[in-house]
Amino acid sequence: MDTMMLQEKLVEKLLCPRTRTTRQKDKQYVGFATLPNQVHRKSVKKGFDFTLMVAGESGLGKSTLVNSLFLTDLYKDRKLLNAEERINQTVEITKHTVDIEEKGVKLKLTIVDTPGFGDAVNNNECWRPITDYIDQQFEQYFRDESGLNRKNILDNRVHCCLYFIPPFGHGLRPVDVEFMKALHEKVNIIPLISKADCLTPTEVKKLKDRVRDEIERFGIKVYQFPECDSDEEEEFKQMDKELKECTPFAVIGSNTVVEARGQRVRGRLYPWGIVEVENQSHCDFVKLRNMLIRSHMHDLKDVTCDVHYENYRAHCIQEMTSKLAQDNRTDSPLPILPLPTPDVETEKLIKMKDEELKRMQEMLEKMQQQMHEKDQ
Repeated sequence: MDTMMLQEKLVEKLLCPRTRTTRQKDKQYVGFATLPNQVHRKSVKKGFDFTLMVAGESGLGKSTLVNSLFLTDLYKDRKLLNAEERINQTVEITKHTVDIEEKGVKLKLTIVDTPGFGDAVNNNECWRPITDYIDQQFEQYFRDESGLNRKNILDNRVHCCLYFIPPFGHGLRPVDVEFMKALHEKVNIIPLISKADCLTPTEVKKLKDRVRDEIERFGIKVYQFPECDSDEEEEFKQMDKELKECTPFAVIGSNTVVEARGQRVRGRLYPWGIVEVENQSHCDFVKLRNMLIRSHMHDLKDVTCDVHYENYRAHCIQEMTSKLAQDNRTDSPLPILPLPTPDVETEKLIKMKDEELKRMQEMLEKMQQQMHEKDQ
């Protein structure tokens, strides 16, 4: 026994200090540091979904911008309406769904378009179909969440709304203000200045400042970028700062490839030059794409779930509770049901019983009277 102990001590002395330290660290290592990798693998396997709504007048480049953002053609089967058909058109809701895969990551993208918005002469409450659609998605998710099978719930809630502001004019129009005020409690609104190539850089800056001032003056709640944590990388902090400074985004969309400086780029060709979509000195397209896809897509979904949907859910539960309390405060605890109407046979039987009881009552009265006379 002593010989074995001596051998073990000798082996331990022969081991270098670095090996002993490594073994001590291995004993302290549990393994939960791999949890992020597990979440990443599961998320990639399941895939992601995102619902984006675009709203604005016809002709502001909504379809072109969406195709430019996601490098796809969602409107290849669309029929363009003439002026007469556009006047008679009412606000509709159309959905386009496409599955996009990039480096093994799958994204189910749903684009909710609102053709006909703002095109009529009388645009009074033209946003009503849009608010109804958002509420319907909240209601469907609330029903699925309250049901028995909650494993495969489809999330069709609108996570973000890109609202297109015309480049001409002097800031927000009344229809713009009313639309955003009707939706800012239901969805994340990101205002965009469309077709920014119609304006000079000075005009773009003035229009941005005016739109920001009017948004604050009218009390419109647009999407607020979250504050960066202190431990974030400097590159991410700088990108977040630039995004906050350039809102509302002045954007240009194009699916045409042109030649510029010996390179093929997406842009628009004019007699006076070329406007490059992905050139940050020309427009804010790259910043908008980075915000939607690279940095804030998950936060948009979190705000939708934790703020907008929770407000809707709390409102529904409050209405259900108040209705139940009102029913309990009624005078009659049980509902008063109407008496069934007797048929003809039942009425005859009741009448015969009444006559029989009447005869027996008369006979009883006669017997009582006779007994009373005998006692006298």
